[in-house]
Amino acid sequence: MAETHDQRRADFLARLTRTQLERLSHIDFKLYFLGELRRADVVDRFGTGPAGATRDIALYREVAPENLSLDNADKVYRTTQAFTPLFEHAPQRVLTALSQGFGEGLGDHLQPLLRSEIPNALSLPKMSVLAPITRAISRGKAVKLGYTSIESGHTERELVPLALVDIGIRWHVRAFDRRHAQFRDFVLTRMDEPTVLEDSPVQRHESAEADVQWNRVIELEFVPHPQHPRPEVVCMDYGIQPGGVLKVPVRAANAGYMLRRWTVDCSPDHSLRGLEYALWLRDPLALYGANNAQLAPGYKDPRSAREIKAL
Repeated sequence: MAETHDQRRADFLARLTRTQLERLSHIDFKLYFLGELRRADVVDRFGTGPAGATRDIALYREVAPENLSLDNADKVYRTTQAFTPLFEHAPQRVLTALSQGFGEGLGDHLQPLLRSEIPNALSLPKMSVLAPITRAISRGKAVKLGYTSIESGHTERELVPLALVDIGIRWHVRAFDRRHAQFRDFVLTRMDEPTVLEDSPVQRHESAEADVQWNRVIELEFVPHPQHPRPEVVCMDYGIQPGGVLKVPVRAANAGYMLRRWTVDCSPDHSLRGLEYALWLRDPLALYGANNAQLAPGYKDPRSAREIKAL
């Protein structure tokens, strides 16, 4: 059987180094999403000399000659009508690169690649707080810190941080709380003076492997809200086939936060109204046992009428 073009391309890429693949991926990105490429784009991104950038572009042309053509007048490569991306580009990373930069610049000076607008984050942690927490997560250590909660005010805590979680309006830390001997969520902006405890070993029951809610994955099934006036638009927005279901796996520890962030109607009778509720959770009982399920819009716990007092 004759070797296909795609197979030859895949074999060629498999022989390249990681550095070469990174540079080819950047060239592919520029052509695919911006429509043109200059030698300076490679030089600026990777700090190579002009000769090195020329070699990288020549290598890309060897792999995918049909993807670009040189405009001699402007000394720029442009995307051709026959262009087919050489790499898979993850949508979230593409949008982040286009709106916030793709490594060009340092620190707070990253430049967007296209004119764009993203909402400002209203709640961000101090780096002096974040850094000890992330060091503890990375090294498997506990921390001592001050924490201010809505219900208890300011207290001293010893936590074993396990993971960072972005719920859309803020970042929090999933951690084992030694004071209450259970896994809980702690908001980064409410912490002060965290210190990594070098001589306080983390026990097995304090580790991520022991966090049942974190390790339990729930598959949520969403459908267009039965009261939405244009369900076909909802299907287009979320990539749902007509009559189909959008299946999304989430950790039980994060389920309530995510459903609130996505504005999914989780009432058993899809009773919430408004165009913001484009999706309905087809089986609200899928949330049974998730500790923060009552954060989900419209959710009714079959065991209790208790409400979450504060987020």
